[in-house]
Amino acid sequence: MSTPETAPRLPLFRLAPEIYAPLHALTQAAKKGLDPVLAELLLIRASQLNHCAFCLDMHVVDARKAGVSEERIALLSAWEEAPAHYTEKERAALAFTEAVTLVSHGGVPDDVYERAAAHFDDAELARLLALITAINSWNRLNVAARTPVGGVL
Repeated sequence: MSTPETAPRLPLFRLAPEIYAPLHALTQAAKKGLDPVLAELLLIRASQLNHCAFCLDMHVVDARKAGVSEERIALLSAWEEAPAHYTEKERAALAFTEAVTLVSHGGVPDDVYERAAAHFDDAELARLLALITAINSWNRLNVAARTPVGGVL
């Protein structure tokens, strides 16, 4: 049930369909060559930080399809306190995701970047950065438009 605070505001992609394709293309290009499990973990984590229910719903479903366990999905918001559930590579990517998503809180610290760079080559880092940028864009569009969970873009 929608309240005034959660009622859909704007059918964004129906009103401006030409903005959907380029953002979708960026997302797909960024995912190319990345582990699908890792990609979904990052998409969920950024969406948690941005409070995007629409994207969380979508990417939790996609993570399950990619084989991510319910336990890893449930613990993702506290990944730093559950290190046994995520590989070092995943933890480095999650830290990078948080820094990029929360860039206004002090940028992307060198140690976070270097930790990610220890696990990903430059091309992979570029794709990670593009994927994080894409999900942050999706989140901002959907939160501002109040796209409902399960709604149609």
